[in-house]
Amino acid sequence: MRLSTVILPVRPWRSGGRDEWLRAEQLGFHTAYTYDHLSWRTFRDGPWYGAVPTLTAAAAATDRLRLGTLVTSPNFRHPVTLAKDLISLDDVSDGRITLGIGAGGTGFDATVLGQEAWTPRERADRFAEFVPLLDRLLTEGSVTHEGSFYSAVEARNIPGCVQRPRLPFAIAATGPRGLKLAARYGQAWVTTGDPKLFETGTPEQSLEAISGQIDKLAKACADTGRNVAELDKILLTGFTPDRGRPLESLDAFVDFAGKHIELGFTEIVIHAPIPDSDFAADRAVFERIATEAPAQLGG
Repeated sequence: MRLSTVILPVRPWRSGGRDEWLRAEQLGFHTAYTYDHLSWRTFRDGPWYGAVPTLTAAAAATDRLRLGTLVTSPNFRHPVTLAKDLISLDDVSDGRITLGIGAGGTGFDATVLGQEAWTPRERADRFAEFVPLLDRLLTEGSVTHEGSFYSAVEARNIPGCVQRPRLPFAIAATGPRGLKLAARYGQAWVTTGDPKLFETGTPEQSLEAISGQIDKLAKACADTGRNVAELDKILLTGFTPDRGRPLESLDAFVDFAGKHIELGFTEIVIHAPIPDSDFAADRAVFERIATEAPAQLGG
């Protein structure tokens, strides 16, 4: 079992931002991710820094910690420019980057460039073109593509990624088309649980729903001729009916994580505490979880 964290890009680099990433490495987290948004929910009217520059700085400041996005989406990204950024990040980090990627949603990023928010079907359509094209851009030296949504004309990406054949994709998906992409292109699959249960569901209902998601992932893998065991399974916490309760104590977290590990998860991701926010938590408990929980959970 791997334990990872999410560091939201809300602190200036010289005023606590750098220290947060260094501390994540010192605490022994497997990966430190950040959200790839231009702004996000209740943080919209406060500081919020870009994911790619933040990860570049984190790569230069750390030595062992894996780094990544949870998640990047097509909302404001284009595969050609994203591929160039990812290859550069993989180089700066010496092969420590994971791309968490999803279809995107209806938040601020969906309309910030002046477009109408895409329907769920259009998001799925774009994602279905985005992921295969990005895969090609990261593995081929020159790519030309003319699709329904994205084009590339002799896009050069030399020398490619440090990680071969490319850096890993962790694909966030729960619907049939997204799960098919995860089965075909993913090295990992990501879920936050069932959003319909967040407000009124119970932890038991959440576990049942997530188990169903894993069953659907297994079917998608079987249909693709792949063993579902080949994919890491990542749970981004904080969005199930449990909310912040797993971070209230070490025992609470071990109980929560253990139940999800039994479902087949190989990586649990917790948010670094941010005071006076939805991710407020006791820093001492957070650090105790980081240093003691993996051993209790067999990590």
